[in-house]
Amino acid sequence: MTGTSAPAAGVSAPAAGVPGPAVPGPGTGPRFAVVGNPGNRRVALFADAVRAAGLAAPRVVPWERVLRDGGAGFAPDEVVRLDSPGENPEVDRILRGVHDPTRVEGSAGWYTRFLTAVRGLRGGVRLDDIGDLAVLFDKRRCHAALAAADVPVPRSPTSGPGAAEVTGWDDVRALMREHRMPRLFVKPAHGSSASGVLAVEASGSGRVRATTSVELAPDGRLFNSLSVRRYETERDIAAVVDALAPDSLHLERWLPKASQHGRVADLRVVVVAGRATHAVVRTSTSPLTNLHLGGSRGDLGAVRDAVESAGGRWADVLAVCERAAACFPRTLCVGVDLLPAVGWRRFAVGEVNAFGDLLPRLTGLPGSGAEGLDTYAAQVAAVLRGTTPGAPHQRRKPHRKAQHRTGTTHASA
Repeated sequence: MTGTSAPAAGVSAPAAGVPGPAVPGPGTGPRFAVVGNPGNRRVALFADAVRAAGLAAPRVVPWERVLRDGGAGFAPDEVVRLDSPGENPEVDRILRGVHDPTRVEGSAGWYTRFLTAVRGLRGGVRLDDIGDLAVLFDKRRCHAALAAADVPVPRSPTSGPGAAEVTGWDDVRALMREHRMPRLFVKPAHGSSASGVLAVEASGSGRVRATTSVELAPDGRLFNSLSVRRYETERDIAAVVDALAPDSLHLERWLPKASQHGRVADLRVVVVAGRATHAVVRTSTSPLTNLHLGGSRGDLGAVRDAVESAGGRWADVLAVCERAAACFPRTLCVGVDLLPAVGWRRFAVGEVNAFGDLLPRLTGLPGSGAEGLDTYAAQVAAVLRGTTPGAPHQRRKPHRKAQHRTGTTHASA
């Protein structure tokens, strides 16, 4: 996710697993508020977790109101969680400036307006930090922050010192040659959910093809599709990239990922208060493993077995994700996309997601301190332990530093 930013400043990420207080009775304990879209499944799942902890239901502040009013205020003792503004056509229209929610374009406007809205929030005990969010929602900056912290990431010519600017397909082609990257991912710098992502391959003869969920209309407009398709002509690929370029682009080297049952695989690992608490394997027949694009959940136990059979340690794999999350110490929860190289010995971090905790019905990893809890309940439990970002906390011994690093190559989620 731009440029030369270092990891966000702040205290070290608080660790989970510290024994907490007894569950409070109704009406006692912290008061939660959530900025989200009323009726959205994310808000509903978080509210369920708050009530299950014996607390009053969170106050829901609609994103639409925040955007129209230029902000919102919170009581000093309200614990404020930001949730995704997605899946709401009117909120999307305001943020991206386009009237059709299926359109791909507009992510740069989304980024600017989203950060402006967050800056307009006042008061409360915040679980998400504006500085962290500004990096998390720019793939170039996120990539640079991870690399600066010695987190294994894919090689990229568009992040870090001397980052290249991409103004269109001609720049992509030039960077592919200059950096000897015949296979790479082209990503909107401020995109999410694989919107606008292209997996590009060039043959020795110079022919190119791209795999993507982008549907190119005859008039040149771009639409998100639930079907992954392949473009075989350079003219079509150039048209898509040129239409995306005004929103800013990020390029990453593509290395084939490890597979499970003949399908490429990667992992989404949720880190809460500095501790990897939940993980899911995503598998696909295409380079894009996102579940809404036809990906499916794989076998996490089989992944652990594969790592150990290759001579690795599962704890080291999780430690890579925790090191990535530590780059964003003022944000309670992130979702890390972890990319295993063929052989299950090396791993890279593809992206870190601010709203990467939507994993319904998935309970915590053994030994994580979140056993029996879903991702939302784990976050509530962390707050009840007093491990809100920036709060004094009792540090837990971290995982031993991972030895199985990818260095500079990867395959993208």
